[in-house]
Amino acid sequence: MTRSILFDTETTGLDPRTGDRVIEIAALELINDLPTGVHFHRLIHPERDIPEEATRVHGFTIEHLKDAPRFAAVAAEMMEFMGESEMLVAHNAPFDFGFLDWELKLCGLPPLGAHRMVDTLALAKQRFPGMPNSLDALCRRFGIDLSARTSHNALLDCKLLAEVYIELTGGRQRGLSLAASDSGGDGLPHAQYEAPAARTPRPIQVSAAEAARHAEFLGRLKEPIWLKDAAAAE
Repeated sequence: MTRSILFDTETTGLDPRTGDRVIEIAALELINDLPTGVHFHRLIHPERDIPEEATRVHGFTIEHLKDAPRFAAVAAEMMEFMGESEMLVAHNAPFDFGFLDWELKLCGLPPLGAHRMVDTLALAKQRFPGMPNSLDALCRRFGIDLSARTSHNALLDCKLLAEVYIELTGGRQRGLSLAASDSGGDGLPHAQYEAPAARTPRPIQVSAAEAARHAEFLGRLKEPIWLKDAAAAE
């Protein structure tokens, strides 16, 4: 069983090095690349203003976040949720990793670890080179419902990205081979294999009349290969 985390952030801008901060983080748990429904979601006070251009993207103003905790207050909880997961999945992952690593640095905590980064944008570019590969474009390509996405929202984007990730990795096909099982004791579906039932041979019996008609048909052919094969077998 492989546990990974798919996550997304919303921010005040594009670059933490110029003072931009995280205002929302959402993360979903994946087991064997399939979502379990377990998630983490927090709104965060950025300790600065939110530019109008950023508000137009995600809809948040500083007033919406006046009672939200600072990042330092949720950092430990976030890291505990991510745990030792080998893969941390995000769309345009270097952006989200850059912001979270910066926030973690401000808190005196270690970075997420680039070796755990899985970038679905890079996966999409490999599969659909030269095509639009934004989250919206991928959802439309895979027939995923976008009607609820009126603005950027980290938790909603995570749920949409989980469906996209399943399509990009073939997870939906793998899921079809899973059956519910209590043998693992963890409530998760486990792959089950059933050996095919033994098949009883059913030889075809040819009647004397059918054999005679076949011989008559072969007699009308020039050097039929059936007779050559029979001679070779003798």
